[in-house]
Amino acid sequence: MKINLFAILMAALAGSVMAIQGTINAALGKIVGLLEATLIVMVIGVITALVVLYPLGLGKGSMGKISEAPWFTFLGGLLIVIITYAVAASIPRVGVATATTAIVAAQVSTAVIIDHFGLFGMEAIPFSWWKILGLVLLAAGTRIMLISSM
Repeated sequence: MKINLFAILMAALAGSVMAIQGTINAALGKIVGLLEATLIVMVIGVITALVVLYPLGLGKGSMGKISEAPWFTFLGGLLIVIITYAVAASIPRVGVATATTAIVAAQVSTAVIIDHFGLFGMEAIPFSWWKILGLVLLAAGTRIMLISSM
């Protein structure tokens, strides 16, 4: 598989923004409550997506194909609520670095399983010894981060 530098940079941007977003959502949650903060974030997200899709005309015009999408592709709406709430709930209790460490470790472990089995319509990318070594090192690093925060 060829490495796409733009895709890697976009993924890194997402990771950085996620740490910032979680921190901001946690701060909002302290003021208005976690579920309320989650709702506010989701409403702002919907408005932002609508502005990007329609007035700015950046969408691909493929909304007519929505009925062709498998049922599981709609779970993203449910999952983003869980993610937003869980991140905002964990950061004030353990800190941004520890919460993000747990997030990344779980995210990479789950991603390796998704890749290996080709779940959710993705192309199967089998386990390799390098990936297993990476998971072992990630687990060790996660353990160090979690111990250092206790």
